[in-house]
Amino acid sequence: MTNWFSSPATDTQIVHGQRIWLYIIAVITMVLLVVPTLIVIPMSFSDSQYLEFPPETWSTRWYQNYFGSDEWMRATITSLKAALLTMLVATPVGVLAAYGLHASKIAFVRVAFVMLITPMMVPVVLVAIGAFYAYVQLQILYTLMGLVLAHTVLALPLVVIVTGAALKGYDMSQEQAARSLGAPRWKAFLTVTLPQIKFAVITSALLSFLTSFDEVVVAMFVSGGDNPTLTRNMFNALRDQIDPTIASISTIMVLVTTGMMVLAQLFGQKK
Repeated sequence: MTNWFSSPATDTQIVHGQRIWLYIIAVITMVLLVVPTLIVIPMSFSDSQYLEFPPETWSTRWYQNYFGSDEWMRATITSLKAALLTMLVATPVGVLAAYGLHASKIAFVRVAFVMLITPMMVPVVLVAIGAFYAYVQLQILYTLMGLVLAHTVLALPLVVIVTGAALKGYDMSQEQAARSLGAPRWKAFLTVTLPQIKFAVITSALLSFLTSFDEVVVAMFVSGGDNPTLTRNMFNALRDQIDPTIASISTIMVLVTTGMMVLAQLFGQKK
């Protein structure tokens, strides 16, 4: 233990003992963020008619209620479809946008970057209201396409930021060497650049999926009818009645989210 305190924490002369205060703050922050999320897991196994912690009796009735409900299953399928399509749209568009911003020498590149990440800077409810009124005019309100477009707008800034950060650590001279040997730019990008930033691309894809899957504010405005999302139905169930089924769904969503982030880290280690 003494050796750990005196061992270097980074390439500098700073040792772990000098950073112990930072580790303590990090642990406290993680506990405050994670514990409220984990409380929902035992609540999902309660046999009570209401949300209860800790449960007096244990049961899987609310999981059975979730998987046995056509309404919940339809909403789950809609959310999965929207998340998958958002990932397939936002990832390539965001990667190409980040690549274009990185490789471009045009003076207003910074302005274009700010415009691309604007959805991250403005309140989500403003995006939702704008999408609602636009979709009414375009007659795509409560459609899967409209939901995917709105979620793509929210996911795009994440893809641009993550991929752009990876490109900043990439030596563009490697791609230029491939192009000087006769490779078209698109082929040089696919065969030289993309493999070296693949972890950022995979991370961006997973973040796009999770952005859509977990989003509720925009879904409240633009989803519904035959295409309600899981989060929309959860919000309505929590507002209209305290349905413990929400706890079981939340547990599943936590497991899905955690599993995808772990998967991203595993891909990163194989890089």
